[in-house]
Amino acid sequence: MLTYADISTKKKAFIFELDDVLYPEKDYLLQVYYLFSNFIEYSEGFPKADELSAFFKKSFEFHGAAGIFEKVQEAFGLDAKYRGNFERLHSTARLPLKLLLFQNMLSLMQEMVVDRKNLFIVTNGDPEQQLNKIRQMEWNGLENYLRVFFANETNPKPETTVLNDLLGDYNLLRKDLAIIGNSKTDEEFARNAGIDYIQSIDFT
Repeated sequence: MLTYADISTKKKAFIFELDDVLYPEKDYLLQVYYLFSNFIEYSEGFPKADELSAFFKKSFEFHGAAGIFEKVQEAFGLDAKYRGNFERLHSTARLPLKLLLFQNMLSLMQEMVVDRKNLFIVTNGDPEQQLNKIRQMEWNGLENYLRVFFANETNPKPETTVLNDLLGDYNLLRKDLAIIGNSKTDEEFARNAGIDYIQSIDFT
């Protein structure tokens, strides 16, 4: 488990990805699926929301999010016209429950703030969807210290274009930074940028 004691105190700033680094993305997606299931029951009367939501959950656990609408469409004969609703809901959903940070990441970031470090989120994905997640997260006051950059507004990671604004706006050098991630993309992003990389989850 990553702690602040594991990180060099010489670093002035830290860059985090959002999904599966600061919080488990499944907590967002499963709530989106739940809301969509209720919408379908309200609109069509079948399938029942509980049944459809359970199918979504099981399919996600075994196969992930890719192609999940098609799996539901095949299993329940869902009309293709609902694809647009499904996709929009990913960016506009008002969740029943707040998204919670991983406890160790919450503690890590709180210690960084106390030590006057700069904290950045540099995230891939659709900016509207990522912002929707950020707005519904329980930050415990950390939102006052975070700056957010959406890489897709320039070039998605592992391209390093997004770093140009970050470094210039905050008068930082690459040696001042560390990137905290949990994917090959972020590892490559750090390598391309010449910035130290820290794995957020220890798999050993």
